[in-house]
Amino acid sequence: MSCGILTKQLPKNPDFMHVLLKQLEHSFSPSILTPIQSPFLEKHGVELWLKRDDLLHPIISGNKWRKLKYSLNHALTLNKTTLISMGGVYSNHLHALAYVGKELGLKTVGLIRGEDIETPTLHDLKAFDMELRFVSRGDYRTLREYKTWDSLPNLVENEYWLPEGGASTLALQGVSELVSEIEPDYDVFCVACGTGTTLAGLISAVPENVAVLGFAALKNAAFLNHDVAQLLVQPRDNWQIQLDYHHGGFAKISIELLEFMRQFETETGILLEPVYTGKLLFGLYDLIAKNHFSSGQRIIALHTGGLQGRRGFNKQFSLVE
Repeated sequence: MSCGILTKQLPKNPDFMHVLLKQLEHSFSPSILTPIQSPFLEKHGVELWLKRDDLLHPIISGNKWRKLKYSLNHALTLNKTTLISMGGVYSNHLHALAYVGKELGLKTVGLIRGEDIETPTLHDLKAFDMELRFVSRGDYRTLREYKTWDSLPNLVENEYWLPEGGASTLALQGVSELVSEIEPDYDVFCVACGTGTTLAGLISAVPENVAVLGFAALKNAAFLNHDVAQLLVQPRDNWQIQLDYHHGGFAKISIELLEFMRQFETETGILLEPVYTGKLLFGLYDLIAKNHFSSGQRIIALHTGGLQGRRGFNKQFSLVE
């Protein structure tokens, strides 16, 4: 079941937004707010709504567009013609960047962790005309040190660097806009965490009385507490990161996770992917079962899209069908 109520349309583009980005965003669908109804939630007395950023666009879906929007605007304002970024062989960020670069007439370069293997994502990146450069895991870790658009060594004049996952203060601005689209009052906002950028954007934007919960998608992710704090323009104490729902590590999954996803999709008709949103909702339901939330609380969880990454787990999904 999917119904869209209690939500606003995407905010009007500000006057300073580049015309090409205005045209692209004008083609997007609304990100609706969908109530999740189940006997489980009723039993525990909580109300759950899913913010459907997965519906914005079939490719530039979810927080990928939110994080890219103002960085792209900055690059276009500076008359940059080449966008360079980094990611893995199933990267949602690179997938969105490659597509939007092609749409905007910009060259894109992806620095890929590991070797050139056959994945649906890499196939798409090539189809979107992204130039792929494969780097060792050690060199990839070094790339994480370059946090600003002009910090990558040996950039030439027309090139613009986007850190891993599009993480930047400009990304926070785009993420914060989704909060303004939500009309009803709520008590908790939940989101999956990779780099922590989306979490930081939400922390800064929600009302002061709202708690923000991040669910780490990777193992040994305590460092995210530092990274998120560093991204915040003003310190806030309304947030926490759950570290125990990674199911073995980044892009690692379990039969338990897949079974949860299958049941959720059967009950709601909403597709999930196992790297981010699947783990988020698995963890959220576990906390609800443990009475982590007070009866009567309204919880909003963000569906960050990235369904293209689901294709890498077809074999595992078949085991639970």
